[in-house]
Amino acid sequence: MAASEIKLIVGLGNIGTKYQGTRHNCGCDLLFALADKYRIALSDDKRFHGQIGRGNVAGADVRLAFPTTLMNLSGQCVGALCTFYRLAPSEVLVLHDEMDLPPGHVRLKFGGGLAGHNGLKSIAASLGGSQDFYRLRIGIGKDPARDTINFVLGRPAPAERALIAEAGEHALEGITLLLTKGAERAASFINSFKPSGFAEV
Repeated sequence: MAASEIKLIVGLGNIGTKYQGTRHNCGCDLLFALADKYRIALSDDKRFHGQIGRGNVAGADVRLAFPTTLMNLSGQCVGALCTFYRLAPSEVLVLHDEMDLPPGHVRLKFGGGLAGHNGLKSIAASLGGSQDFYRLRIGIGKDPARDTINFVLGRPAPAERALIAEAGEHALEGITLLLTKGAERAASFINSFKPSGFAEV
């Protein structure tokens, strides 16, 4: 199985202490964990509207990016990086929160719909309308009261947080597989994950 050609990994979230630990920041939280694991420093770069780093992840030379714009302008960062470094959409992996998955679940997918996620919409627009980039979807669940904005900008309860953290650890291993063994192997590993205590019904 050939390794993937991922050159850019993007973690979505909102900048500022008021957003730290919120559901909507699951993507950038995972990116920061990846950066810590592989000792890749991220620093502000105004050219690219974000915090950018470059390093070796499991033998692959990749750039990491956290867009520091508003979430719905994340494409400014991704578009600028892809234009400058001549990256194709298929060389991009975006880490993001996903309401259609419960906490503790993660999925890797390529292309397809954007599920109403404003960060993904902005990225697709910045790539000339292409949705042909990889996404690692981190489950946060849905608010029974359907108060979407306050829900995604809120902090998960301790039990939910533990599930998301467990899934994140698994996802880090999955990213390594994606870079070394390719998308098929990584998707099989990531998408089959079940959190502790999970039971099929």
